[in-house]
Amino acid sequence: MIRLLSRAAAAAPDQVAVVTPEGSLTYAELLRDAHAVAAAFADPSPVRVDPSPVVGDPSPVRLAGVRRVAIVEPDAAWVLRLLAGAALAGVEACQYQPDTPVGELLPQLAAFDHTLVVTRRPDLLELADPSPVFIDPSPVLIDPSPVSEQATGRPKQATGRVLIRTTGTTGEPKAARHDWEILARTVEAVAPRPHQRWLLAYGPQQFAGIQVLQHVVAAQATLVAPFPRQPRDGLDALLQHDVTCVSATPTYWRFLLTEARSRGVELPELEQITLGGEAIPPDLLADLERTFPTARISQVYASTEFGSIVSVGDGRAGFGVDKLVSVENPEAHLKIVDGELHVRRTAGMLGYAGRPDVPADDAWKPTGDLVEIVGDRVEFRGRDSDVINVGGVKVHPLPVENAIIALPSVAAARVFGRANKLTGAIVAAEVVAVNGTDEEELRRQVKAAVADLPRAWHPRSITLVEAIATQGQKTVRRMEP
Repeated sequence: MIRLLSRAAAAAPDQVAVVTPEGSLTYAELLRDAHAVAAAFADPSPVRVDPSPVVGDPSPVRLAGVRRVAIVEPDAAWVLRLLAGAALAGVEACQYQPDTPVGELLPQLAAFDHTLVVTRRPDLLELADPSPVFIDPSPVLIDPSPVSEQATGRPKQATGRVLIRTTGTTGEPKAARHDWEILARTVEAVAPRPHQRWLLAYGPQQFAGIQVLQHVVAAQATLVAPFPRQPRDGLDALLQHDVTCVSATPTYWRFLLTEARSRGVELPELEQITLGGEAIPPDLLADLERTFPTARISQVYASTEFGSIVSVGDGRAGFGVDKLVSVENPEAHLKIVDGELHVRRTAGMLGYAGRPDVPADDAWKPTGDLVEIVGDRVEFRGRDSDVINVGGVKVHPLPVENAIIALPSVAAARVFGRANKLTGAIVAAEVVAVNGTDEEELRRQVKAAVADLPRAWHPRSITLVEAIATQGQKTVRRMEP
């Protein structure tokens, strides 16, 4: 991260790097602030836990020697400052969802043994409990004068590690250790495109968010980062900040398009649309092509653990079978074993938090993604953890969900398993209706839409809801009681 930022600041110091609700920063300003953060981590003098002498624990803390830090910060400009500064100082940084309630955040911090937290949230800074320690980073940047590289106390090439937590959509969140230098290899070939303005739809604490941050800095482009990061906020950013490129999940895009149509607004032209994080329904691809006819639409398959794996831009769901290992392509990174995608040799994680580093071998590793070859394509069928066992019949939620979502009267839907005493589980569906749709008529349409699927796949529970459950901008499909 720090190497990419240094390169961007040298090439385009006055280029606006990031726009947030708090203002904007150039690449030169970001680099200056990153050095100030790194210098703070190297400073042997004590700092107060809280700048106020009234609240919090006033005992001093020495940052010199710190090797791990948690970040709880909603503003993307601050996130970039802190991540780059920590990387320069050789400190492993880990971000948390910035608006997580205190009662949920404290156990999460404890689970990953984070005892030092950098945050500007008043409710955290005012906590009387001294463990973990919460520090406001604002005083570090009170004096914006340049900081020498010697003041950081670390060699110029120090890049550090970053700990990236999974979204937890399929279970308890884990955290993967990554090396910034290895992650940077995925954007080495990115050419400068200073005219581009990328919307940050993912949280920067997600792996996909980190990918967007790195791509924007490598392209010396501008990051437009609203907060909150809901689809309605993204739509506002598209309309107000001349956004040209968007990377988001299919779920995010579906809600953004629905919001735009409910407002009756005209969407601007886009140069680039990148989809990832979930299987991409064909009807959504077609909708995006109609709505943004001049945009290049790419699909990226990546994961927190394995990094960026494959990218396609041919406008079709899934990816070509030519990406799989074969006699003609023995060096490929992908293969299918019993319907599950396996991967090898990617710019992936070093290991999970609290566990030894994963050996850098050539072994194939299961991804948990279920796929099927259809003609010349490999199409995703969902996660193995999403499969619903209905009386011994394995049901994949995605085909059911796609059949429902394709209905013109449906704005969004999710299909998941619900515990049942007789069959072990039943298929349940939650549906967001388009405004003005009759409820009973919609139920009839849903039943008709899935009629061609095997009987065990038919939803036994159809509930109309205002919004579907999401986490990290992805639809949650795990089993419910």
